[in-house]
Amino acid sequence: MKLFITRIVLALRNFQQWLVAQVMFGFLNFLKLFPADGAIRFADRTMRRLGRLTSRHRLMLTNLRNAFPEKSEAEIEEIALGSWGNMGRLAAEYVFLDQLFDYDPEKSEPGRVEVSGVPIFLDLRDNPRPFIVFTGHTANFELLPVAGAAFGLNVTVLFRPPNNPYVAKKVFDFRSARMGKLVPSHAGSSFALARQLEAGQGVGVLVDQKFRKGLKGTFFGRDVKTNPLLPKLVRQFDCEVYPARCIRLPGNRYRLEIEPRLDMPRDAKGNLDLPAAAQLLNDKVESWVREYPEQWLWYHDRWQIKQTLVP
Repeated sequence: MKLFITRIVLALRNFQQWLVAQVMFGFLNFLKLFPADGAIRFADRTMRRLGRLTSRHRLMLTNLRNAFPEKSEAEIEEIALGSWGNMGRLAAEYVFLDQLFDYDPEKSEPGRVEVSGVPIFLDLRDNPRPFIVFTGHTANFELLPVAGAAFGLNVTVLFRPPNNPYVAKKVFDFRSARMGKLVPSHAGSSFALARQLEAGQGVGVLVDQKFRKGLKGTFFGRDVKTNPLLPKLVRQFDCEVYPARCIRLPGNRYRLEIEPRLDMPRDAKGNLDLPAAAQLLNDKVESWVREYPEQWLWYHDRWQIKQTLVP
């Protein structure tokens, strides 16, 4: 009897995941009926209205109050709604990603996408060596690996698949056709990335996600734990590390930036200082978020405070 009930529960859960995926795919297919600019703006407005009705909105407001105690409630609410709009745009941009990335260094007039740090891209391409590019959940961070592939960089990207298996497969198929080699985040992903670095190739990672057993540090002055993967890979392979980000510009335009190589902190013996390295990553992402706070995904429970919110 217990086995029968378990099967029923699993079947219902599977159906729920399938239904959610179909609703999501239907919405994205609906957006395809419209020009890219109109669809992106529509998704922005829709998420601003719907996002504020969810329980995650309360978490978002709490995160923002903790990060910016000097800001008024009106400013906090404005950033929160902007962050929801950013998420709506990110979803819509999946549909039009092939159209959006139009960077051409030969054009005299800038297109929808502009790139800062082109010499770094070209140097990494023309002088192969192990390197790591890291970013955060800012603006359309998905455009960065697309840019890398466009420049001919052989970069293996670590990503966390969505929990919904139907959505995960669709996202993986879409990304793999445009972003080079992908490694889903799981127990063995560090070995896959290590093999790429050992072969003298590049790796791309997100560094602003919650990690329960990570290195202790701070983010916006509050305690967090940071994934030790990047510092450990640097310690093992002594590879170069480059920050990169996407910035939303007016008129549905984007600027992709890759910054100069970071000098990773070391202890008195010359060994990589893992906690200091993790803090360096946090400080870099924090500087980006402070510059464009509405372009970061504030609904993440980065500080692990969701459980403390009172209903």
